[in-house]
Amino acid sequence: MRAARDRLNSFTGVPVQIEDVTVHGSSGPPVLLLPGGAESCNGFFPGLVEGLVTDPGCRVIVQDRPGTGTSTTPGTLADASAYLNALVNRLDLGPVVVVGQSLGGAVALLLARDYPASVAGLVLIDPTPINDPKSCAQIERMTRTLASAATLPVLRTLVAAALRSTIARSTRKQDLRPDCAAVFERTAHLDLPKLNRAVHGLAEAAFDESTLPPVPTTLITADRKPTTAIAKAHARLATALNAKVEAWPHADHNAHLTHPEQTLTAIRTHITTT
Repeated sequence: MRAARDRLNSFTGVPVQIEDVTVHGSSGPPVLLLPGGAESCNGFFPGLVEGLVTDPGCRVIVQDRPGTGTSTTPGTLADASAYLNALVNRLDLGPVVVVGQSLGGAVALLLARDYPASVAGLVLIDPTPINDPKSCAQIERMTRTLASAATLPVLRTLVAAALRSTIARSTRKQDLRPDCAAVFERTAHLDLPKLNRAVHGLAEAAFDESTLPPVPTTLITADRKPTTAIAKAHARLATALNAKVEAWPHADHNAHLTHPEQTLTAIRTHITTT
């Protein structure tokens, strides 16, 4: 821990690589990025690292927790909050503002619940509704089914084609920025078995939002009907955390890609006003 702290304290502007973690920025509030699914954090949030380092001046932590991205270390959802708490302590950078999208948002909530002293704030980008056990069970079943299908060559080809078609339509419809479109397109190459492993245990991990400690929160939601189960779960989260809610027209589950400028502004505002 002392060696990690010394390297961070001597940082002069070049990203610091500490084992499997990269810290961008020389000073300012620490921000931990948690991507969705089992995706790698590197490049997942286009423009966010550079934007936050420049303004308001942050130290942005980029890493892949075990079982996700490029990490070769096995890991489960059940282990996620303990791993991240240990990471924050190892870097001596806590408490951190956690920015999490989708499953990353659910993990951020688990970290805040289990280790509140490590979390200074939350920015949740259409988080997986971990406060809705029924939705969590449905998500877990769906990913398990897709992962099983991916073991059969014919079905794997069909699933991949369907993903590419869906992503191509979304990209054309949203008129995405080139760097955001590139991230969208990489999701067409989902490692479904890895995603299934990352989601495993989601239903068991689900919890009531009333168990969350008070923590400054910004909740960015997709533009969906308020009667859906996810919208209702997000509304309960917002009430429990007294969260600031952002819901932009035509934003989808990947609001950091469909609305990157608004997302960056929302995170900056959260950091500078809490």
